[in-house]
Amino acid sequence: MAQSITIIGAGVVGMATASYLKLDGHDVTVIDERPPGEYCSFGNAGILSPASCVPLGLPGILRKVPGYLVDSLSPLTIRPSYAVRALPWLLRFVEASRPSRIDAIANSLRALLKQTFDAWIPLTHWAGVPDIIRRDGYIVVYETERAYESDALAWQIRRDRGVAFDELNTAEISDLEPGLCVRYPRGVFVRDQGHVRNPLRLTQALATQFAKEGGRILQQKVLDVETGALGAQAVVTDAGRLPVDTLVVCAGVHSNEVTHSLDGRVPLESQRGYHVQFEESTARLTRPVCSGEGKFFVTPMEQGIRIAGSVEFAGTNADPDYARADVLRRQVERMLPTLAGSRSTKWAGHRPCMPDSLPVIGPSPRFRNVYYAFGHGHVGLCGGAPTGRIIADLVAGRMPALDITPFRIDRFNRGLPRARRFSSRLPAHHPPP
Repeated sequence: MAQSITIIGAGVVGMATASYLKLDGHDVTVIDERPPGEYCSFGNAGILSPASCVPLGLPGILRKVPGYLVDSLSPLTIRPSYAVRALPWLLRFVEASRPSRIDAIANSLRALLKQTFDAWIPLTHWAGVPDIIRRDGYIVVYETERAYESDALAWQIRRDRGVAFDELNTAEISDLEPGLCVRYPRGVFVRDQGHVRNPLRLTQALATQFAKEGGRILQQKVLDVETGALGAQAVVTDAGRLPVDTLVVCAGVHSNEVTHSLDGRVPLESQRGYHVQFEESTARLTRPVCSGEGKFFVTPMEQGIRIAGSVEFAGTNADPDYARADVLRRQVERMLPTLAGSRSTKWAGHRPCMPDSLPVIGPSPRFRNVYYAFGHGHVGLCGGAPTGRIIADLVAGRMPALDITPFRIDRFNRGLPRARRFSSRLPAHHPPP
């Protein structure tokens, strides 16, 4: 039976969810103060990786953090002014990194992300962009044996869950990607992976087709959600009050500012990432390449070559620190020297991250007409379509293809402080000054 559904959030998760609900014949409205895709979905690395079943936190991570914080080239930084605010999240992150937690988290991630292509391919055809996805795998390269050995547990987690990959020597790396100028002694070719050639265009294509099919996209700022005995009753925006029958929260890093009126706060944190995009370069890559040491991806895009990565804890209101992007630039110019001197742009965006590396997906335990789909962290693009299909299944009363219990919103202790209202101080994406 067709329903009237309101979605908060027009990022890739929100638009994939809206698309699957529209395909089921529902009357769907999407609300976001920004145009579709112009926030975190704008500048990610574009990776579609069913292999991303390794939790961000692994045993021993606590010992590595001090070294990361004093190394300007490290993939992690915490702004001193934000350290106290980030501490509760970080403590939960360390708790989720215990050996006894890792297998269950990895199993849940694998179950979700195994559906990446199966869920995305129908949507790209529906949106008229079947060529936007490439399935050429990706390479992880290591400059030292020590770095390669330090990732042994991560590769074992993947191997145990059926991820197909081949170990490479220097010659084999060069055969696959002759444009790389560093002689890497170790590498791994991960099969059955892919990338999106333009993540923004993908989200925009979904939005365009969604509108053609009768879906509505309202560019309004959400201020609050009104609730009553029967559940969510209305979304309050800067343009007025919108009654709702069924509500889906896909607001990314700002989801806490909605859930405070529903099921309370969850431990959601921004891990800000940066990218540098090079245009009109003679450098050539046939597939994405990941640095084993730097934990960044270099991806061939429609617009040029993009390097994306880094994790910065600074909250959602701090100005971007483009020195982090400059670090990425120096690292990729060493990998691909012909990029030096090419015209480039910088960007910063917020990944919505949960401390156990698992997103929040599923129904509200309190309100029958509320569903959640946020907190995907580093796998929002991979998990966007699978998540949208899960929400569509739940709304229709169908059984999802996987157990969604590990993704429930109430899996953490209650008693977290109430969230602030939506903040619009940051632009949709963050160009350098």
